[in-house]
Amino acid sequence: MKIIAKIQTDFKTKFGVPRQSGLVKGLKGRIVFEPEFRNAEALRGLEGFSHIWLLWDFSEAHRDGESWSPTVRPPRLGGNRRMGVWATRSPFRPNNIGLSSVRISKIELHTPEGPVIEVEGADLMDGTPILDIKPYLPFTDSHPDARGGFAEEQNRKTEPLRVEIPSDIACMFDADKLDDLRGVLAADPRPHYQEDPERIYAMEFADWEVKFHVRDGNAVVVAVSSLTPALSKGEGEPLSD
Repeated sequence: MKIIAKIQTDFKTKFGVPRQSGLVKGLKGRIVFEPEFRNAEALRGLEGFSHIWLLWDFSEAHRDGESWSPTVRPPRLGGNRRMGVWATRSPFRPNNIGLSSVRISKIELHTPEGPVIEVEGADLMDGTPILDIKPYLPFTDSHPDARGGFAEEQNRKTEPLRVEIPSDIACMFDADKLDDLRGVLAADPRPHYQEDPERIYAMEFADWEVKFHVRDGNAVVVAVSSLTPALSKGEGEPLSD
């Protein structure tokens, strides 16, 4: 399979990326095509669609040489219950292919990078390889009476977090980025098996490292700092216990 494009987002690491596309509707992304596919003709007619499907490569989940597992532990179930891999959207599958539905916010056909599609609601890390793009067709792709299985059941049990960002920190972000940050934190980026109210998490978002804790349903930002090339935090790595 050929990589046709890569997406640019505000997430340099996995921690903080929304669990599903559209969960944080305002999150921005830019789809920049690889040189071989920088042809404006390939986008002819796309302006008539509001949403697209992205098929992409779980590039950070490749396990060369390892056999596949028929069951996985979905984070939404706390990581302690196994489900069949076909009943999940886990990245750990025989073919590491992801699927996301995103909204088109702008199409620019002539930029220094060639044609660029700007989207909203993406759930991809920065630099994720895109394998294909297909238009979303509401008359056939939307199923209002569909059932969501255990994922829907868990979602009903989960209330969005209330987000508190002190004014001296909020003023460091422009309005759009601040709204996006609020949406990411409200969706609770923590691994579901971590609920220690004393734990402080570090999340890389845009050009900042955002430190926050969660107590009594409130996500409170305690500090932000500018990212440097040497800075690297693991997924959900606590800064203090």
